[in-house]
Amino acid sequence: MSLMPMPQSLAEDLRQIIDQARGCAATTADSKPTMIYRHIGERINRKVLDNRRAGYGKQIVEQVAQHLQAEYGTKGLDEKSIRRMIQFAQLFPSFQIVATLSRQLSWSHFVEIISLSNDIQREFYLTLATSVKWSIRHLQKS
Repeated sequence: MSLMPMPQSLAEDLRQIIDQARGCAATTADSKPTMIYRHIGERINRKVLDNRRAGYGKQIVEQVAQHLQAEYGTKGLDEKSIRRMIQFAQLFPSFQIVATLSRQLSWSHFVEIISLSNDIQREFYLTLATSVKWSIRHLQKS
């Protein structure tokens, strides 16, 4: 299956996000994946999907995933993961809030929380996970 061309500006933006993050020191390693994924989701949502669910969105996300996997490998950059990143950026539009929460919660915590059906549930479990320091296993059981 051949890759369809991805807009050069988007490819460069996503490449820059990933490369910059990989170049950072390991001191903030736990929060880095979450911030990378939020940036990727926000950038795709803003530049490609134009902050709405476009009819061509499925095809675009497939292409983005294929390009990122070809360049960086398959771990964490498949289509399902890219969709999670977009959803994450939509549900958590504030960079500051995500930056603060990512110091306390892992990407796995966020994956569990974004799968919840409403804002009240998400807020409840975010509060518990951060204040009581729930592990991902505890959050999954709840």
